[in-house]
Amino acid sequence: MVTKTRSVRSRPWRSASALPVRKAQAWQAETDTRARRIPLAQPSPAVPWGDYRPKAFVGEVVPFGVTSFREGHDRIGVQVRLFSPSGDESLHRLEPLEDGLDRWRTEVALLEQGIWRFRFESFGDDFATWEHAASLKIAAGVDAPLMREMGARLFERAGAERGRPAAEREALVDAAASLRDAQVDDAAALSIVEDPAIARYFHQRPLMSLVTIGDDRELLVERERAGVGAWYEFFPRSEGARRLLDGTVKSGTFRTAAKRLPAVAEMGFDVAYLPPIHPIGQTNRKGRNNTLDALPGDPGSPYAIGAAEGGHDAIHPELGSAADFRAFVRAAERLGLEVALDLALQASPDHPWVTEHPEWFTTLPDGSIAYAENPPKKYQDIYPINFDIDPAGIYAEVLRVVRHWISQGVKIFRVDNPHTKPLQFWEWLIATVNAEHPDAIFLSEAFTRPAVMQSLAAVGFQQSYSYFTWRNTKRELEEFLSSVAHDTADFMRPNLFVNTHDILTEFLQFGGRPAYVIRAAIAATAAPTYGVYAGYELFENVARPGSEENIDNEKYEYKFRDWAGAIERGDSLAPFLARLNEIRRAHPALRQLRNLSVHWSDDDAILVYTKHLDAALSPDGRSDTIIVVVNTDPHSVRQTMVHLDTRVWGVEPGTPYEVEDLVTGARWTWSDHNYVMLDAFTEPVHILHVKESR
Repeated sequence: MVTKTRSVRSRPWRSASALPVRKAQAWQAETDTRARRIPLAQPSPAVPWGDYRPKAFVGEVVPFGVTSFREGHDRIGVQVRLFSPSGDESLHRLEPLEDGLDRWRTEVALLEQGIWRFRFESFGDDFATWEHAASLKIAAGVDAPLMREMGARLFERAGAERGRPAAEREALVDAAASLRDAQVDDAAALSIVEDPAIARYFHQRPLMSLVTIGDDRELLVERERAGVGAWYEFFPRSEGARRLLDGTVKSGTFRTAAKRLPAVAEMGFDVAYLPPIHPIGQTNRKGRNNTLDALPGDPGSPYAIGAAEGGHDAIHPELGSAADFRAFVRAAERLGLEVALDLALQASPDHPWVTEHPEWFTTLPDGSIAYAENPPKKYQDIYPINFDIDPAGIYAEVLRVVRHWISQGVKIFRVDNPHTKPLQFWEWLIATVNAEHPDAIFLSEAFTRPAVMQSLAAVGFQQSYSYFTWRNTKRELEEFLSSVAHDTADFMRPNLFVNTHDILTEFLQFGGRPAYVIRAAIAATAAPTYGVYAGYELFENVARPGSEENIDNEKYEYKFRDWAGAIERGDSLAPFLARLNEIRRAHPALRQLRNLSVHWSDDDAILVYTKHLDAALSPDGRSDTIIVVVNTDPHSVRQTMVHLDTRVWGVEPGTPYEVEDLVTGARWTWSDHNYVMLDAFTEPVHILHVKESR
């Protein structure tokens, strides 16, 4: 028998369900059958298709669950055995869910990066079976002597186990003697059956029979930034750009763009994401607002990658040199920011690949190379990559490019349109890169069909864009947030970008300032990773007619923004974004994905959800509960009753508790039914911290 004693600080896990580690000897069946003695089915975490590892990030609370049952009325127990990457072994007891579906569950916070192993074990719980029968029969005067003798034998069996503490063994032996003592009446014997201390002894070290050991499984735990972070996107060429006397524009550089980084850090963002920084082709260069005829001085789309100056491993000469880029990365690091770079696998007609490797493109019957298309749209400045003619060649080249940027200090890549490339390519690339650089992170920009989007996550992408951008009503958000927090969380981590350089939804176009506040508040509190594109804090909401895209799109021109002036005039959302990010950092419940619970309101526009983290799973050892109440209609004032299942955070219904609004500082006494009024124009959201129970 092995019992590990490790200090709390040295454990690579946190859990309220941990047991002393003991070996389990499987019961051997006399016949060879597929069914196990006490079945273990539908284990989680798991990926629903393919033989892929489920994922978590360092510090994430992972629910471990399995379906298990046995014949008849005898009780069973279920536990999960974990092996950390460094070899720590721990045992955690699962509890049955109150759903009648024989589902068992526990939660463990995983604190070590790497590949974890886990397996479920089920067993006949001899004490629980006896306790259940004895409590009923002795109270009813049925078979009381028999029940007392059976219990005495169980206690003696447990008391003989050397792994139990001496005081516990002594208490069990004494209890066995009391059960056999004729001077102890049935009422006193029943108190032994129901003794909570004895129940704890057997919960910690159960008496097992018919032990069934499940298959070993793996879980990949990646670094915290793979699952937690606030992203800020901006175009470095616009920061520091100057309009010259002749009307043309001199591009900003990495040196001028670095001056924007302190403001990004002051808003509390963690990642500065840059669209492609490579040379831009001249052939078929797009003009302002995606016109086909570029005027002199138009910078072109950075997604038309490649020119005489180089391709995917080169830097646009107007932005500076490789040394300038490395200095930009170091400046970001000093401010606590990581730099994310766009990985867009496509080429302008001027890319060196076109002449050096024409086999990497699709040649049409007329001898021309196929442009990128989304019929009836054509992207005349871009050639898509063909991965089927020379897969070994293009695979090796992309790997070389990614390795190059990692050598320049980049560990995060936002991947443009990954759903237009083969799934097996991404599985190979990400696995190969992560084997060399476990801290590398890939974000999938795949606004596509659910199966495709989820498959990309399953094969390796650490983060995924999602449908959040187009989920705006209360009902849509309830369904979406519940799905990403529970249905797909084992393998897909959503990055809730509120807008992008390509997406300006109708909600933002017509919702005014309230819409921007509402969407940022939901994104920042509903998931541990979210992002904004520059200009969001200035409420840039004018779209190109008939589209969900900003007019004067920054993809095709420089943008001139008065950041400081907007703050001075009170016309900037930057202070609110800073407060949201401050709240996120102060509250560990908001740095979890799977802990979201949707609650109820009487109004069809008032969305209510909570994020709760138990004290045993929290990094500071204190429980943390956040209640978010949002008016999802940016054009109205709403009054309603909000109904909360306070049992989610351990408060009995009807019990009053104190809440503090983390945005306004207001305090109220709440219970499970509460009146709220949310004015979209002045206060569209409550972000409430549950202070204490009375």
